[in-house]
Amino acid sequence: MNPSHDRALKTKLLKLECHFTWTLTKENVDVWDLQTRLEDQIELDLGKKAGAVRSLCFLAYVRYLQGFPDDGIANLLKSEELAREHYGDDCERFLIVIYGNYAWLHYHRGDYPQCESYLGKLAGIKQKFPTESPTVLHPEVYGEKGWTFLKFARNYYDRAKECFKKALELEPENSEWNAGYAIALYRTEYEMSGVENSETVKQLRRAIEINPGDAVLLVLLGLRLKVLKQVSESERLVEDALELDPNNPHVIRYVGKYLRNSGSVDRSIALLKRAMERTENSAFLHHQLALCYKKKKTDLYHTGGGKGKGREIRQLIRQVIYHLELATTLKSGFIFAMADLALHYGENNDIARAEEMFQTTFETAKAKHEHLHVVHHYYAQFQQHRNKCEALAIKHYRECLTLAPETLEGKQSAYHLKKLAEKRLARDRRDGEAFGILGFVHKAKGEKRQALQCYEKALEFDMSNDEYLSAHCELSLSLQ
Repeated sequence: MNPSHDRALKTKLLKLECHFTWTLTKENVDVWDLQTRLEDQIELDLGKKAGAVRSLCFLAYVRYLQGFPDDGIANLLKSEELAREHYGDDCERFLIVIYGNYAWLHYHRGDYPQCESYLGKLAGIKQKFPTESPTVLHPEVYGEKGWTFLKFARNYYDRAKECFKKALELEPENSEWNAGYAIALYRTEYEMSGVENSETVKQLRRAIEINPGDAVLLVLLGLRLKVLKQVSESERLVEDALELDPNNPHVIRYVGKYLRNSGSVDRSIALLKRAMERTENSAFLHHQLALCYKKKKTDLYHTGGGKGKGREIRQLIRQVIYHLELATTLKSGFIFAMADLALHYGENNDIARAEEMFQTTFETAKAKHEHLHVVHHYYAQFQQHRNKCEALAIKHYRECLTLAPETLEGKQSAYHLKKLAEKRLARDRRDGEAFGILGFVHKAKGEKRQALQCYEKALEFDMSNDEYLSAHCELSLSLQ
C-alpha cells in the first residue's frame, strides 16, 4: 500500500467508534487480569447473550494488546454470531463496535481489502440508521463505550458515567443503560449526605424498577443504604438478591462484603469461597477474603481475645498474606492490596520484605497516579506500630492528609495525628511540634480559628519555624 492510501485509510479508521479509538492504554490496566475478568464474565453471561456479545468484542481488543490479533478475530466472530442470534433483524446497530474492531484488526494484520470491506459495511449501517448529527452516536455505541470504561480501569469511571447518561437521553427506558448508569454512579459517588440527596440511590431504584430481577443492582442498593443507615431495607434487599441469583459470583462477592461490614464474617467467608469455585482467578475475591481474615484478626484484638490467642492471630495473619499475595499476583498494580500486604509482612515481623513491598507500591502508585494517599497511610501505620518510628509516621500521615483530606484514609490520618500530638502534649505542654501538628490537622479540615490558635501556641515554643510562620500568616489573612 502506498503512503497516501495508508494515510487515507488510517484517517477513516480513526473516525470509528470502537475499542481502538477510545484511548484504552495498556499503562492504565493489567491486561492479563482484564483478560481473566472478561473470560469469567463471558462464561457467566452466556445465558444473557447481550453481556457475552460485549465481553467477546472487548476481549478481541485485549488479545490484540497482548500480541494475539488472530485470537482477536476469533473472538469477534463469536461476538458477531451471538449478536445476530440475540438481536435478530435489529442487530446491525449492535455490530457498529464489532465491525470497527474488525476493521482495525485487519488493518494491523495488513489485510487492507478486508479492512476496507468493514469500513464499507459501517458506512452502510450509518446510512441506514442516521443519527441527529455527526457528533451524536447511536445509543448502542454509547452503551458499549460506557460498559467498556466501567470494566477497563477506575480512572475511566467518570467517562463511563457520561456515556450512559448520553445513551439514556436517547433511550430513557433502556434497562441496560439504566443499570450501567447506576453502577457508574455507585462507583463515583463519594460524598453521601443522605438517602434523599444520593443520585446513586435514585438511579439504582430507577434501574431496579425497570428490571426488578437484576440481583446485582439489588445488592448494590443494599450496600449503599447500609452506609446511609437504612439498615432494615438494606438487609431485605441483600437477602432478596441472594435468593434471586444465589450462584452468581458478582452477587455473592457483594453480599460477602455486606456481611463482613455487618459483622457476619464467617458467613461472608463461606459465600466468597463458594463464588471462588466458579471464578478462582478473581483478584477481587481473594482481596475480599483477605479483608475477612483481617477483620477476624482485628476483632480478636479489640475484644481482648488477643491475649493468649497469639497462635490464632498468627494463623489469621498468614491467611491475610496468602490471599493478598494471590490478589496482587492476579492483578498487578492492585495498590490497596499491595499496601495492605506490605503492612501485613511487617505484622508478620518480616520488616525487610515489608519495606521492599512498600517501596514497590509507592513507585506503582506514582506511575499510575492512583491512590498515593493510601500508600502513605499504610506506611505511616507501619512506621508507627512496627518500626516504632514516630517521626516517619507523622510525616506520612501528613502526606496522606494533604493529598486526600476527604477520603477514609485522610480522615484516619487526621485522627492518628491528633492522637499522637495529644499524647506528646500530655508529656510536655511546651512541645511546639505537637501544637504544629494540631494546627496542620485543623487547617486541613478547614477549621481555621482552631488552626490559628494552635500555630500561635507552636510559635511560642518555636518562634523561628518557617512552616508555622507561613501557616499563621495565611490563616490570619484569610480570617480578616
